[in-house]
Amino acid sequence: MAVPGMKTIRRVRDSVFSRERNREDLTKGIAHFYDRSSKLWEDVWGEHMHHGYYIPADRTDHQQAQIDLIDEVLKWANATEAKNVVDVGCGIGGSSRHIAKKFDCAASGITLSPYQAARGNELAKEQGLDSKVNFQVANALNMPFEKDSFDLIWSLESGEHMPDKAKFVNELIRVTAPGGRIIVVTWCHRDLEPSETGLTKKEDKLLAKINRAYYLPRWCSVNDYVDLMKSEGLTDIRRDDWSHIIAPFWRAVIKSSLNLKSVYGLLKSGFSTIRGAYAMLLMLRGFDKGLIKFGLITATKPADN
Repeated sequence: MAVPGMKTIRRVRDSVFSRERNREDLTKGIAHFYDRSSKLWEDVWGEHMHHGYYIPADRTDHQQAQIDLIDEVLKWANATEAKNVVDVGCGIGGSSRHIAKKFDCAASGITLSPYQAARGNELAKEQGLDSKVNFQVANALNMPFEKDSFDLIWSLESGEHMPDKAKFVNELIRVTAPGGRIIVVTWCHRDLEPSETGLTKKEDKLLAKINRAYYLPRWCSVNDYVDLMKSEGLTDIRRDDWSHIIAPFWRAVIKSSLNLKSVYGLLKSGFSTIRGAYAMLLMLRGFDKGLIKFGLITATKPADN
């Protein structure tokens, strides 16, 4: 029989020592975190739950910068059209709806958060897109879609949540139609030098603190993603580092969290959201030190696959 309060004591201990969570705790934690924090984010930043495109670096139209990021990533990946898109880790569906309108295509989004899926469908209906855009609760490591279902795979800032990167890439490939394009934009740690076998202890410690706040598993590098895609036979593989392009974003988010509306929203949203707000400072430190990279990877599934 468990001693009353022991679960809380273990949770506090694990947080203090930034201990790694198991896969079940990650899945539940991610859903809970976004169930509690998504409304606050939308109230302050709107429907797009991702970084912005800061060229020029001093731009202050932050919500437009987020929309521009979608368009610039599509342009970078040479994605000019699509018939059926899946948004893997869709948030409240901002990217899905934007791409559906841009390409006049169908879009399906998946998220672990029931709140996000429901809100995404609400917004699709409000915007007159419910006939072509839909959202559901599903796990990206076991997607509820048939193989070869989509000609464009879109994963914007969700790959970092995947505890099994190889399984994640395999699932993306499975649901991609032959000739279809995969686009992954994700937080990564820096590529290792040829003489290195891992990150430094200080770097691991910083990432471990961020992991506890954002319910993340161990990180990987952009090069790790490229190697996985090569091993699975994908072609036209390209990569880039846009860390400098999104750099002003975190300072803007931190600044926005200091007004009374945001502070009240944080207190109302609970401990996990407050801890996530604190972790923004850790993310900023990681970006500034060159440890955290905003990585872009795109590839094509061979037409004869």
